Amino acid sequence: MRKRTLLLAAALTVTAGLLSALPATSAFAAPSGLSGDFNGDGYRDVAVAAPIAKVGGKTGAGYVAVVYGTASGLDTGKRQIISQATDGIPGVPESYDYFGDRLTTGDLDDDGYTDLIVGVHAERIGSTDDSGVLTVIWGGSTGLKSATDLSSPLPENRNELGWSVATGDFDGDGDTDLAPANIAYPDLSVFHGPISRTGVASYAESIAASAEAGMGVDKIVAGRVNGDDATDLLIMGQQDTDSGYYRTRSALFIGGADGLHLHGELAGGYDAVIADVNKDGYGDIVTGNFMEKSAAEPDGGLGGAVTVTYGSDSGLSTRAPVRITQDTAGVPGAAEKGDGFGWSLAAGDTNGDGYADIAVGIENEAVGSVYKAGSFAVLRGSASGLTGSGAKVFSQDSSGVPGTAERLDNFGSAVHLTDIDGNGRAELVASAVNENTGDGAVWLFKSTTSGITATGARTFGAATVGGPTGDAYFGDVLAG
Repeated sequence: MRKRTLLLAAALTVTAGLLSALPATSAFAAPSGLSGDFNGDGYRDVAVAAPIAKVGGKTGAGYVAVVYGTASGLDTGKRQIISQATDGIPGVPESYDYFGDRLTTGDLDDDGYTDLIVGVHAERIGSTDDSGVLTVIWGGSTGLKSATDLSSPLPENRNELGWSVATGDFDGDGDTDLAPANIAYPDLSVFHGPISRTGVASYAESIAASAEAGMGVDKIVAGRVNGDDATDLLIMGQQDTDSGYYRTRSALFIGGADGLHLHGELAGGYDAVIADVNKDGYGDIVTGNFMEKSAAEPDGGLGGAVTVTYGSDSGLSTRAPVRITQDTAGVPGAAEKGDGFGWSLAAGDTNGDGYADIAVGIENEAVGSVYKAGSFAVLRGSASGLTGSGAKVFSQDSSGVPGTAERLDNFGSAVHLTDIDGNGRAELVASAVNENTGDGAVWLFKSTTSGITATGARTFGAATVGGPTGDAYFGDVLAG
């Protein structure tokens, strides 16, 4: 089921070049080593995808805007625009490559700077029927400045390689590995780190995850569930049934020195995060299923649902999973058909109490009578686990939030929690990809000891950071 292939020194094609002239932290400053800190200055940064943007005259070529963190939060004046038209990035802009719609981060070369990985899954390989490349944009003191396309060893059959991407230490050796999903068979690869900028990794393996788990692989999510030194991997996908429809499923693969191994099945869905919501030292799996409950969507619910499957020393806990909807006590609003509760998810400690909280996108929720204006909720972690108690919901009509709830904005289409200013509390970044009929925009929310607040919230779009304007879905994916 698995095969390992030694990588040769020439296994990767490296293209180096300066993307922009961001100031270095100092001539001799060591990088912070913080996850999500591309330039090593001690503040986390955020990558914002605009995957359908026109670049170089090519519709749907796509780009990524990187906004850098400071002691005051994200600084939109300190940014980069990265596309396949940027010096140092392999490839050229082509229509419908959707550069940026698959992103993850991690320090692949162990230099203390976080790197940005783009799964360019729609990129066609020459004149072949193969598609999908993995572009690693390396962090450094001046920001993201050089890039590498992984070229070998790759699956023999590539069909949208990079359809989903995740990083983690899957073998527990202390180095960051890269896992891309592939729609063709075998459908999962792991490039084991460190991956040097000259293209040398320790080894790579291919995993037939769909055969092991009995389902397709649509999305992968990394995190530590059982508390050991190895990162585990959640596989989310669908399974054919005898009735002719697809049933949504998820399966956990536990990491270890001998690789990833199937551990067990849990609630299905379309997005997920792994975080310790009850502070017991084990990662808990929160899956989001925005679909309505049916035989095919057993973990969904009216208006959508999130399900918490708790972690333990042995992996998945025997504790009964907990399902939360907008009808759960303490959650503002009501579960209504088509709301999309659970469309997007993010995890972070928003009030500094040590418990991970969960942001939940509700991108199709009506705000008053405004159809699919969208909102997001923040659910609180606690000693008893994730709860509706103390939950908050924000929309563009919430006091202090810039803008106005408008038809089909889809506010909450992506959410991201990260401690940008280093105060020990995660701030929230949210997007509305259909703001201004498809242009897209991003909102920044501060955090206090009471959690996320709309006080001082800001918003920006492509024009603010110098990106191509027009239909872009700016904010479709957020990473850092």
